[in-house]
Amino acid sequence: MRAIVVKNWVKGPADLEVKDIPVPTPRDHELLVRVDSVGANFFDILLIQGKYQIKPPFPFTPGAEFSGTVVRGSGPFKTGARVFGSTPTGAYAEYICVPHEQCFAIPSTLSFEQAAGLYITYPTSFAGLVLRARVQPNEWVLVHAAAGGVGLAAVQIAKARGCRVIAAVGSQEKFNVCRAQGAMHCVNYRDENWTQRVMEITEGKGANVVYDPVGLVEKSLKCTAWNGRIVVVGFAAGTIEKVATNRVLLKNVAVMGVHWGAYARNEPEQVPSVWRELFDMAERGHIVPVVYEPVFYGLDRAKDALKAISSRQTYGKVVVKPAESPSKL
Repeated sequence: MRAIVVKNWVKGPADLEVKDIPVPTPRDHELLVRVDSVGANFFDILLIQGKYQIKPPFPFTPGAEFSGTVVRGSGPFKTGARVFGSTPTGAYAEYICVPHEQCFAIPSTLSFEQAAGLYITYPTSFAGLVLRARVQPNEWVLVHAAAGGVGLAAVQIAKARGCRVIAAVGSQEKFNVCRAQGAMHCVNYRDENWTQRVMEITEGKGANVVYDPVGLVEKSLKCTAWNGRIVVVGFAAGTIEKVATNRVLLKNVAVMGVHWGAYARNEPEQVPSVWRELFDMAERGHIVPVVYEPVFYGLDRAKDALKAISSRQTYGKVVVKPAESPSKL
């Protein structure tokens, strides 16, 4: 089979190479899945550079999110089942072995491409907004990087919970993407007065909840409401902030983190309930993963997909398909 193989740390996506390697052999508890779609992530770039917290031994195949068809079944999944899942590595390949516990059946309302971006982004956003911030109907929710995969998931979930969403993005070109997914208002966080604009939108009260995958806590405190909650999701801006805690005190603000991957270890009882709610929302059409166009066909084009992500010009989920061209069926 063909797969991206990393033998040494590389400078960037342009250095990735596709090789012919044997199809993996699944163990008793594993599925063998023919990969249809791979969800590309910014952390894939960090992984191949050796800058991510996970450093797999060489050689390895990067890629954490995928969807596809079961070729050899295990557990509840039979041959031919449509599944999506996640592993630390291995997704940028034509086939992957994965424990059946790390896979779910694809909801009937979703395509392979949409399902490839479901495993990490949606439970992260649900946990951040519902389990941590405990959003309530009619609250103002400010979502940073709202046009990205995690951001659009947060926009959709907040809208489904009855919240009023303000989407913050880095360019005006992304406003329409966010509005199409339920954002009532959009602001450009590259504008100097974006916090003032949030205050105007909320009639001087500020956002009740701030969902931040970027690293904008310090600035967001200027437009956070009394008793507001700020959810720290990530640091896409590249630096870890130092926050003036006097502002946290003066506004009675709660700053909290969300680490979905750690729930399985620390609060395992939450995991199935979160997925039940997400699957119900998917079946009702309340959440629909947004796939960036164009989809990148062929593993050789994974480098182009990752370059597009690093350029910050993409929206939704960037998808790579190991197939060289679209199916004619």
